[in-house]
Amino acid sequence: DSLEEAVKSFQYRSGLHPDGIMGPAFFREINIPLKENIRKLIVNMERTRWVPASLSNQYLIINIPAFTLYVYDQDTLAFKMNVVVGKDIHKTVVFNGDLKYVVFSPYWNVPASIMKKEILPAIRKDPDYLKKHNMEWNGNMIRQKPGASNSLGLVKFLFPNSYNIYLHDSPAKSLFNEQSRAFSHGCIRLANPKRLAEFLLRKNPEWNEKKITAAMHRGREQYVTLSNPVPVYLAYLTAWIDNQGKLNFRNDIYNRDEALEEMLIRK
Repeated sequence: DSLEEAVKSFQYRSGLHPDGIMGPAFFREINIPLKENIRKLIVNMERTRWVPASLSNQYLIINIPAFTLYVYDQDTLAFKMNVVVGKDIHKTVVFNGDLKYVVFSPYWNVPASIMKKEILPAIRKDPDYLKKHNMEWNGNMIRQKPGASNSLGLVKFLFPNSYNIYLHDSPAKSLFNEQSRAFSHGCIRLANPKRLAEFLLRKNPEWNEKKITAAMHRGREQYVTLSNPVPVYLAYLTAWIDNQGKLNFRNDIYNRDEALEEMLIRK
């Protein structure tokens, strides 16, 4: 029993499914040399210096290599959830902003790059492509109408930024059960967006659970402005101490550790 618990603890700290079974992924992680992990610690100690020294009482942190959103209230972890981040060719950017808007039943305004590379070629092959995917022309651009099949799901969360990155729901629920979750074009998909909406609007008497559910399924886009914007930090930490005091390691999914390591550590 004690061995099984130790295996589960190691799996948890390595971002593996904590089933207590010593499979190939377990042995791959446990055979990483101690020297490499020490170097990873040094790299991430430097990264933590980039985070503001004082944070507000309420904030969100997305750790990209951990594929996880952490929601803090009164500087205490309120809850966390699985997320999907950008694939290697569409890396999610590290920056911070202020979450200002919750958008229920959103349109998806197809980015120009996706329209050019994916949608327009599909239309040439199938003239009914837009109708089949609940899309329409909006001027010279294409957008997908609100609904359960919308690529943004039933709700999105905006923190205006020059990278056009935001948090949103997703109809592809099965991806949240994957161990490695780098599948998007750069935005962050949420496993449980309704819970985040309830948290952000919990002090607004106009928005109880029933009304939030109704707005998500109404099929008509609706913007809600937060009375107090919530800071959002997109971080890239491959090693950190969690709120239980446990040392965690994650894979360097975008291969960013090596360049920083070369600047910090003399070979």
